[in-house]
Amino acid sequence: MDVDRRTFLRLAGVSAAGAVAAACAPGGSPAPAASSGPAAPPTSAPPAGRLPTGPPNWDDLRSQLAGSLLRPGTDGYDTAKLAFNPLFDTNNPVAIATASTVQDVQACVRAAAGRVTLAARSGGHSYAGYSVPQSGLVIDVAALNKIEVSGGKAVIGAGAKLKDVYAALGRAGRALPAGSCPTVGIAGLTLGGGIGVLARNYGLTCDHLSSAQVVTADGRTLTASADSEPDLYWALRGGGGGNFGIVTEFTFDTDPAPDLTVFTLRFPAGSAADVLGTWQQWIAAMPRELWANVVLSGGSPVQCRVSGCYVGGTAGLNTLLNNLTTNSGARPSQRTVRSVDFLGAMKFFEGGSDRQTFVGSSRIITTPVDAAKVVALAEGRDGTDLLIDGLGGKVAEPAKDATAFWHRDALASVQVYTQTTTKTRDKAADSVSEVVAGLAAAGAGGGYVNYIDPALPDWKTAYYGDNAQRLQDVAKKYDPQNVFRFGQGVVS
Repeated sequence: MDVDRRTFLRLAGVSAAGAVAAACAPGGSPAPAASSGPAAPPTSAPPAGRLPTGPPNWDDLRSQLAGSLLRPGTDGYDTAKLAFNPLFDTNNPVAIATASTVQDVQACVRAAAGRVTLAARSGGHSYAGYSVPQSGLVIDVAALNKIEVSGGKAVIGAGAKLKDVYAALGRAGRALPAGSCPTVGIAGLTLGGGIGVLARNYGLTCDHLSSAQVVTADGRTLTASADSEPDLYWALRGGGGGNFGIVTEFTFDTDPAPDLTVFTLRFPAGSAADVLGTWQQWIAAMPRELWANVVLSGGSPVQCRVSGCYVGGTAGLNTLLNNLTTNSGARPSQRTVRSVDFLGAMKFFEGGSDRQTFVGSSRIITTPVDAAKVVALAEGRDGTDLLIDGLGGKVAEPAKDATAFWHRDALASVQVYTQTTTKTRDKAADSVSEVVAGLAAAGAGGGYVNYIDPALPDWKTAYYGDNAQRLQDVAKKYDPQNVFRFGQGVVS
């Protein structure tokens, strides 16, 4: 049953399971672990047949955990329950387990499956608050944050944050395409696909995933790869967080860290439609070494900037940028071009790390849309940004059904991001809904699951397209009793 955005924002988390988003508010420029030993034997029989009823035995679970278990009213609970977005501060989980080991995750699943909603939380950036379920159990995997880079492989715990991932990769001279928000967790980013500033040249984050350790609904730990649990491996690459189990560790294939050139072009008022219209044709024709986005900042007038990065030097980039400015007829009021290393580029694009109050959603551009209509949607909407991130290039090489990520043929994704407060959230929610509907009318359909939005029309098809049915089949195979259910789970 669909709910309107206002109702959801008040009640978010009633039925949820660990989906997290992949980006922060636009700032600056543009805007789970393998066991160190054998798995612990189950302390009780894994779910089979009918799931148990009644509340979990919290004292028994606490005694099994190497980490902590916080209940309402205990010291630390009020802080531990907080996610990135203060809109969900009123969500009160029945318990928060800090998972220090993969055995902790197993114990939580065995103790609570079928009894309360389960939600794995990595970075806590879920746009819908799904990682903080009301009256549910939060399994916080932040302590599973190891990052080991050796040769061309990176083994990364589900709780690792992007700022730490990038720092470790930079020290090792390696690169992994990922998102731009420093406090986003690697888990949610990867499971939803992983759009980022290197995507056109290197692909999505999930395209580099070679294997994952997953705690399933029956409390087992499985390894998902091309040769082991291949259906699960397929689903984890773009099928969204929270749907199939709790990933505790990822193994990625990395690339040698490139030297990059980053840039920002700020355009004068009145040029946004010309820039966006030209940009759509321009980015499609660019070599995959160039990634760029357009950011439309709402107001009167709408402000516009184009930012990006280039795997190459300044001379080659400047030629490509001149092509954009000449064809758009818009002369930038400010032009910044800078040579940086991999880590420097990631810092150039990172958004803010402080908690931010916002409402967000998304659409996908497959073929060029009416630029004037899109710009008009931002007119007069102070505090709203439309972040239009270029895709194509390496992202488009796999077939649409090669992984769960459906939008292989997309020209760009559009993130709608509106700053708000708890007092003005209803107004912001209505505004976002209007923009999302307007984007569809302008020719942008679909949606990106890492900008998850309960009010998005036909969200399952929007996120997963023709891959939705296979995702449902995989979820039923590994979670036949829908233990990891939540409001936008693939079998909900």
